[in-house]
Parts: sequence; C-alpha cells; structure tokens
Amino acid sequence: MSPRGRSRGRLVAIEGIDGTGKSTLVDSLARALRRRGWSVAARREPADPNLGALAQRVGREDPWSGAIYFTVDRHLARPALERDLARHDLVLSDRSFYSTLAYQGSELPAPQRRRLAELQRSATRSPDRVILLDLAASAALERVRGRRRSRGPLEELRTLERVARAYRALARKHHWIVLDARAPAPGLVREALGRLELPPSPRARVRRRPRP
Repeated sequence: MSPRGRSRGRLVAIEGIDGTGKSTLVDSLARALRRRGWSVAARREPADPNLGALAQRVGREDPWSGAIYFTVDRHLARPALERDLARHDLVLSDRSFYSTLAYQGSELPAPQRRRLAELQRSATRSPDRVILLDLAASAALERVRGRRRSRGPLEELRTLERVARAYRALARKHHWIVLDARAPAPGLVREALGRLELPPSPRARVRRRPRP
C-alpha cells in the first residue's frame, strides 16, 4: 500500500521500434487520462541519456554489454519509478525492459536471452500492461530520417526489421495490446483507452460517493 493508503499504481509501457510514435502516444494518453480524473506520471527509458547513449554505442558490437548498460540504468532508476507508482494511479513509460529484450536480446543465443530476461525482472518492475505500436521497419525509418537530428547507431533498416520481428513475438507470447502505428494520434489514443479497459478513475469514484 502507498503512504496514502491506496494500492500501488499500475505501470503501462509503450513499446515499438524507433519511429513508431511512442513519445507522442505517452504524452497524448497522459493528457487524456488526466482529463478523466486519473493521476498520471510519464517516464521514459533510458532515464540517464548518457548511459543510454553509451549502451547503444557498445551494443552495436557487443549486444550483451549494451544490454547490461541498459539494465544498470533501469536498476538505478527503480527508486524513482517506485515513488511514481506509490504517488500516482498510473505510470506511463516510453519503453521498458522489453526494449532491451527486443533490441539486444534478439541478437543473443537462447540461453543468454533467457538470462537477460531474468536480469530485467530482478532490476526493475514488470509492466502491468504493454502497448506495442506496430509499424513496418521501412516506414519507421522514413520517420526517423525526417527528424532534425542524426540517426542513432541502432536506427538501421536491417536492425529495425529484426527488432520488429522480436517485438511481435513478444506481443504474441505475453498478450500485449497491439496498435497500428500508421493511425492518426487521436485514433491511437481512443483505441488505447478502449483496449486498456480501465475502470473509472479512483478520484471519479470518490467524487460520486454520496454524502452520509
């Protein structure tokens, strides 16, 4: 239970390859949920951009070491995540440990993939729900090219194709919500809200409670 006597908040992760619109969906979904009375915190991974950049550079040649850097970042950020979960009804996260399993894990042999999955679950909280924004790698890469910044070391077509396959396999295995990332942002928000099947917000229920 949180210090306020409420049960811990729910963690919802938004996943997908680069260019699918994860950050946009997190921001839009947070606004929509707040309008409905939910207390929402928004987070993103990696929490430490410098550590994340190092993980990407190292991971290009050594996926296991890159994965470990991301795992360290996740472990260091866990206290802040737990505080957000104690203080809010919902925490929306732009990526989760599943991104490490999809990006770096998809390059590793099966025994190392299993070990990596175990490390993730010991380093941080598992999401309560996961939304996958699904998009063809070629379309995602076009979006990435349209950004006003240089591409990251993992933003290459073959890499994104491999990772997209890994994400789809994870979605089937863990029964994620899968949304078509080609849809306009307002439609994605409406579909995400419907598929999450959230009850009325705790604050809305309190407001409706009749006076004695």
